[in-house]
Amino acid sequence: MAGTKKNSRRLYVIGAGFAGRTLAAEFKAKAVLGEVVAFLDDDKEKIGQEVDGIPVLGPIRNVARLLRMKSADEAVIAMPGASGEYLGDLYLVLKNAGFDRIRILPSVSQIIDGSAHLIQTRSIDPQDLLGRTPIDVKLKKNIAYLKGKRVLVTGAGGSIGSELCRQLLGAAVERLYLFGHGENSIYQIDRELRILRDEGVGEKTALVPVIGDVKDGAYMRYILGQLKADAIFHTAAYKHVPLLEENPVAAVENNLFGTENILNAAIENAVGLFVFITTDKAVEPSSVYGASKLLAEKLVLHAGKKLSLHGGVRRQYIAVRFGNVLGSRGSILPLFQKQIEKGGPLTITHPAMRRWFMTIPEASALVLNAGGFGENGALYLLDMGEPVGIRDMAEQMIRFYGYEPEIDIKIETIGLRAGEKLHERLWAADETPVRTKQHKILKIESRAGCGGRESADLATLVEKLRPICAFDPAQPEAYRNAALLRSMLG
Repeated sequence: MAGTKKNSRRLYVIGAGFAGRTLAAEFKAKAVLGEVVAFLDDDKEKIGQEVDGIPVLGPIRNVARLLRMKSADEAVIAMPGASGEYLGDLYLVLKNAGFDRIRILPSVSQIIDGSAHLIQTRSIDPQDLLGRTPIDVKLKKNIAYLKGKRVLVTGAGGSIGSELCRQLLGAAVERLYLFGHGENSIYQIDRELRILRDEGVGEKTALVPVIGDVKDGAYMRYILGQLKADAIFHTAAYKHVPLLEENPVAAVENNLFGTENILNAAIENAVGLFVFITTDKAVEPSSVYGASKLLAEKLVLHAGKKLSLHGGVRRQYIAVRFGNVLGSRGSILPLFQKQIEKGGPLTITHPAMRRWFMTIPEASALVLNAGGFGENGALYLLDMGEPVGIRDMAEQMIRFYGYEPEIDIKIETIGLRAGEKLHERLWAADETPVRTKQHKILKIESRAGCGGRESADLATLVEKLRPICAFDPAQPEAYRNAALLRSMLG
């Protein structure tokens, strides 16, 4: 039998720490992928040493100037704890050294068991350079509460849902249900998770793709009765603010009544943990999207307050709120990327607009953490750090692709779109954020509370909205009546 031909690609692993050494060992075992010729590192104690016969060279900036790149040469950054600022500098050093292929390991919040796997590497992306310093949330420890459980993630093919599923591979759950209405997105995440699992990432969890729509209440009751889920992470939602301003009934139908459907089905089927993903757009909302998420948020919290113990099962129904995430589908970074690819201009709504941003892996890890300690009926807020200027992000994106802002590619101001605010808030005037024992997770205390009057008012509004989204022969004029819906939302 003929031997495997060795690949001529030369690989440079950036970072000679544990993650880098693990990657180098895997490359060695799979020589067909290329040969690691050196580690590059800035640590004086490592420079000049050898790791399994591979030299450690540095400092990186100095050594990079001396390297003579071949077209097949590749750099793999193995520094899961590096800040976005450091990665930005490192990226420029490597690009200037002639590396056309630069891959990166996921951030520390994605590393499940302290180890790194070759299958987890991917091409470096602008969001890697824009994110704040990753936090170590002790992922494996914080998701141990899900061991042996059956976990369902709605919107499993979406940005947050898919990342929750990747991280849940390390929880040793009995079954992971990948729920979504998009056939292709569910196929993609199912396929990705199976490859990760087969390459040694996480545990040998049973993966079960489920095609369905949260808007179908009868189906949600049926499917949860069949799946016997112990925990649900509900991420499925319509999220694009200007688009939903043009389709307000769809926003309420999916975000409010879809949440009501899965919430009721969870209660009927004795699901112990229900984690609802909400948004800063729900704070004093100016958009139909925000209003729909606020009402859904209240539904979950009111249900939690009434369900301390139900059917002999301890209930834990909570909501987790956070701002924007970097790189989500339909967000600003993919838009900027497409605009750069066609030569610009990059469009921003206002020069002074600022938004809170968090990486998808960090947000997902903190959501999983909140699910382990959250109090029933409580609202939690992820610590988003400092807001980022959208124009600053546009300039950084342009430079990432090797251009100069306003010289090579213009930045154009187009004005606020329907439903948008110049500045978002993370909590309302009648809410107070309180520190918890968990790093980067706050609890929101509301002066409004979840009393009987508010609960009754919520129930009344929901019933008034229902015939707009579901045809009622007694009120045919209400069906799909966007003007009526807007008047009710105020």
